[in-house]
Amino acid sequence: MVLVTSVRDYINRMLQDISGMKVLILDSETVSNVSIVYSQSELLQKEVFLVEMIDSISVSKESMSHLKAVYFIRPTSENIQKLRYQLANPRFGEYHLFFSNLLKDTQIHILADSDEQEVVQQVQEYYADFVAGDPYHFTLNMASNHLYMIPAVVDPSGLQRFSDRVVDGIAAVFLALKRRPVIRYQRTSDTAKRIAQETAKLMYQHESALFDFRRTESSPLLLVIDRRDDPVTPLLNQWTYQAMVHELIGLQDNKVDLKAIGSLSKDQQVEVVLSSEQDAFFKSNMYENFGDIGMNIKRMVDDFQQVAKSNQNIQTVEDMARFVDNYPEYKKMQGNVSKHVTLVTEMSKLVEARKLMMVSQTEQDLACNGGQGAAYEAVTDLLSNESVSDIDRLRLVMLYALRYEKENPVQLMQLFNKLASRSPKYKPGLVQFLLKQAGMEKRTGDLFGNRDLLNIARNMARGLKGVENVYTQHQPLLFQTIESITRGRLRDVDYPFVGDHFQQGRPQEVVIFMVGGTTYEESRSVALQNATNSGIRFILGGSAVLNSKRFLKDLEEAQRISRSGSHMV
Repeated sequence: MVLVTSVRDYINRMLQDISGMKVLILDSETVSNVSIVYSQSELLQKEVFLVEMIDSISVSKESMSHLKAVYFIRPTSENIQKLRYQLANPRFGEYHLFFSNLLKDTQIHILADSDEQEVVQQVQEYYADFVAGDPYHFTLNMASNHLYMIPAVVDPSGLQRFSDRVVDGIAAVFLALKRRPVIRYQRTSDTAKRIAQETAKLMYQHESALFDFRRTESSPLLLVIDRRDDPVTPLLNQWTYQAMVHELIGLQDNKVDLKAIGSLSKDQQVEVVLSSEQDAFFKSNMYENFGDIGMNIKRMVDDFQQVAKSNQNIQTVEDMARFVDNYPEYKKMQGNVSKHVTLVTEMSKLVEARKLMMVSQTEQDLACNGGQGAAYEAVTDLLSNESVSDIDRLRLVMLYALRYEKENPVQLMQLFNKLASRSPKYKPGLVQFLLKQAGMEKRTGDLFGNRDLLNIARNMARGLKGVENVYTQHQPLLFQTIESITRGRLRDVDYPFVGDHFQQGRPQEVVIFMVGGTTYEESRSVALQNATNSGIRFILGGSAVLNSKRFLKDLEEAQRISRSGSHMV
């Protein structure tokens, strides 16, 4: 509940103290921060009759002096300029300005100078500068997420913008939690180091007083890590509900756009919400595997049919009154059943059409089990299979290359050539670019469980015991990192501290921020770990929420910029 509750509290405080009819004005980022935790009907209850974007407010000239304007925007120089113009020509009766992060003194002076007609009633900082999709998972929804892969010499200003936005997001999370952490980072990542150092500078120097909260028994930990330490997780097909929806259809701010599915009828092509806060079925099934979801949906359909049957049996006035009372609940149940049946039906079709069970079995073997010869055969067979899609072929070769990058260069080259001849969409050199970015030399963690004796023993034990489900045997590297923190075994040499602030004892709260983006498989690991009540609460955040499509798009964009940049440098 923790992050979702923080953002909801901020919005409640913003809206309930201002009486009367209101217009809520947002920007392209805060609209996600608000919509993910607050529904349209809840806004109406707070007398918000209009939600507008700051850009469209700038264009319109219509006076609405009967409305009070509540702005909730990021404190960017663009937003300050728009606000400056809007305050010079006020359209609303009152202006209440809320910023999602720290305002600079110069920005406050600009606003004060612009408010000649004295319409501004208050200026506040409410630290909700992140998108809280799940209780223990947040994202910054960064459009230019690929920048973390670009060397600083190629695009210094782009990397600075990326780092600044991440530091802002992390700062807001800790201000919302009212904590100041000790900070560690992944040694092999320059971007993670830079972000960790700039965050420390903000928290311990520039804004030291603001972060000086009441001391807790042990300081929380912020660990900044790099997506490239585990490039395997975003390349895998997913078989648990939330992760699978994102992988096969797409999930943006807890919404699924069914228009993307061409086979649905017009009235079904809508946007549906998949939120653990608003949907009890989703909450209890979001981490379940695909087979179990089918059974649970059948049970939900049976329950609904029972309710529908009892509604048909209306004989007395009392029955009629009861039906009218229960009708909203009935309609909600009907919508929910329809939504989940549609999603699972569509995903089943995609699994069948793309032969994902066959593909996924090989993916899981590549990620979890040794055996280079058998892996080469399996990948070669799938590359020749007409039913396997281009993106699945590319992912298989990438997984093979990451696993066996040093073992048989000739066979690896043969796979590159076969991929190029089979998949016309394949961008030449993309697999090699991935190895350059996230190959063995670049990684800190024991990604395949074959460097560390403890991990080798664990994998052997798992092999002997067998796995419960061949499609979900993979565990992200993050799972090992969480385990190391829980046992107090996270090595200082791999994850150094910033400055002279060290951990005394085991932390009770840990925020892990992944530069380059997280996956729903990883947020599931965090949620399951928190459910064990180990005495440590973990929160996972990242610059974006990835599926394989987004991860490959970022990789392609980084490759394009690196190529053009290398000509200039």
